[in-house]
Order: sequence, then C-alpha cells, then structure tokens
Amino acid sequence: MTNQRVLIIQNDETETLGLYEEYLGQREIPPQVFHAYKMGAGGSFPSVVGFNAFIVGPTPISANDYHRHGFLSREWEFLGEVIESGKPCLGVCCGAQLLAKHLGAEVLRSPEKEVGGYEVRLTEHGRADSLFSGFPDEFPVFQWHSDMFEVPLGGRMLVEGDPCPIQAFGWGSVWGVIFHLEIDRYEAERWAGAYPGELSAVGKTRQQVIEECLEREPVMRNLARRLMDNLLREAVI
Repeated sequence: MTNQRVLIIQNDETETLGLYEEYLGQREIPPQVFHAYKMGAGGSFPSVVGFNAFIVGPTPISANDYHRHGFLSREWEFLGEVIESGKPCLGVCCGAQLLAKHLGAEVLRSPEKEVGGYEVRLTEHGRADSLFSGFPDEFPVFQWHSDMFEVPLGGRMLVEGDPCPIQAFGWGSVWGVIFHLEIDRYEAERWAGAYPGELSAVGKTRQQVIEECLEREPVMRNLARRLMDNLLREAVI
C-alpha cells in the first residue's frame, strides 16, 4: 500500500481536494498534486504509467466548455489515457462531469442548483459497489454545482439525491461523484467567500452554508477517509 502513487489533478486555485489530500498524507501516501490550471502553453501532464490511482478535482468551468480552455483541452486527452489504463480514477464534481462526458454521457443542467448541505442515498448498485463499501444507505454531503452528469452507457448509478437525481456513477475502474465529502468548515468558508453570487442564486447566506457544512462535517470526514481507503484498495497491484 505504501508503494502506491496517487495523482491529484487540481483544476482550480480555490477548489482543492481538502480532506482527501490530507488523509492520503496521513496514510503515508502523499499524493502528487498537479495544478492543471497553472499550465502554460507548453505544459504537459505527468505520465499515467507513474501512478496507481487518480483523483480529478472540481472547477467552476463547465465540463461542456473544456475545449475553450487550454489546460482542460490537454486534460481531456490525459483523461483518455487514464481511462484506457484501467487504473482507478475518481472524479469530483466537474472532474466527474469531465469523465462522464469522456465516456459518452451528457452533462446538463441539474433540476436545481445545489449549494450547501444535503443528504444522498445509495442505490442498489451503490450498496454493492466497492467504492462505497461500509457506507450507510443515506449520508450527508456538501454540494456546490449547477450541472449534473448522466450515467455513461454501460455504467451504474450508485448514489441518488434530490433535487439532483444522479449523484454518483461507476463505469469499470472510473467513478464520478457530484458531491463533496472532502470539504470542512474552513473550505466551505473559503468557497462561500469566493462565490458570493452562487449564494444569492440559491437564497442562502454565507453563514448558513458554513453552518450546514459544520453540522455534517464529523460524518463527512469519516466517510472521506473510508472513500479513500476503498479507492486505494482498488489500486492494489
């Protein structure tokens, strides 16, 4: 396990992988964080060969607009290599949307924008899926998104919710989650400060969103650890 190498692709300065990155470090598997959004015109991604697992982070940019941004266009090609490698890959929020789109699924508007604390539920497929092993049937999450992914052909819907019906999918060794377990109160406070217009759009205050995260944080923190443990088990070679 300690010989594993995990690549985190960070797609935005504000939106880090928080508790996921923290926990991997505690497991003596310090991930390599690749700041894709900082890539210059001549930049390139690390070799897929050097890693056992991948985590693709969020960004406020819509997955449907990836081709309008140089770094995401190059990331699109890289994700194709990751998928082809068969190595475990977890996408978070827009990272999940990019993976779903790469696998042929549509990325479209969620029935409602979700910002703050919510509860989601495992589907029958989710209860049997290795990534969610040990999860309760219903659990709290933090949300911050307007778009949602559809389930790629041949994939499985693993987690459902309301108002956004599709919360997680699995396809081979690729998983995507629209929700965040990796966010603590400090991250929530930073996001709320960075995106005040998003708060106005859902009729919530900065303090309300922080408190919704704080209320759910103890359970989310434990589930974030479990999710990383499950992902690492998939990466054993």
